[in-house]
Amino acid sequence: MTIEQVHALLLEQFGAEAVGERVHQATDPWIKVAADRLIEVGQFLHDDERLAYDHLNDLCGADYFEPDEKKAAKFGHEPHVEVVYHLTSMTHRVQLKLKVVVPRWKNDQQGQLPEVPSVSGIWGIANWHEREAYDLVGILFTGHPNLRRILCPEDWTGHALRKDYEFPLEYHGVRGR
Repeated sequence: MTIEQVHALLLEQFGAEAVGERVHQATDPWIKVAADRLIEVGQFLHDDERLAYDHLNDLCGADYFEPDEKKAAKFGHEPHVEVVYHLTSMTHRVQLKLKVVVPRWKNDQQGQLPEVPSVSGIWGIANWHEREAYDLVGILFTGHPNLRRILCPEDWTGHALRKDYEFPLEYHGVRGR
């Protein structure tokens, strides 16, 4: 099934408020999914025999923000974070990319991490990938069975892949630079 056919099927099943644009001009085409409908869409992609996306290759978080005010005007994006899901149907030997786009801060309150539902109940391997995206990009995966840091120590402050992250001068008395 082509990405166009998958997109049409998802639109038919869930509507435009759940399934957004399909970007096919990109090197890796993708379909946008609303965060609050991710679980429904993901379960459908996994369970429907026409699709059978039974494998999550990867998911990653990305911060779209330009902290330099001079560069921000040319940046071309409203500040947001994305979670990108790379799925494979082993049965049909096809891949699919989904994107969930949310504001950088929950309720536009700086410091309040954005939330995206956990898909670890659909694809078990998401458990580890979501922990990494939480740790490095600062995305809370609601419903995750054990959301805690996976790369940084538990007492680390901040999320290192946030564009406005300021690396600490020292950690536990050890100078970093």
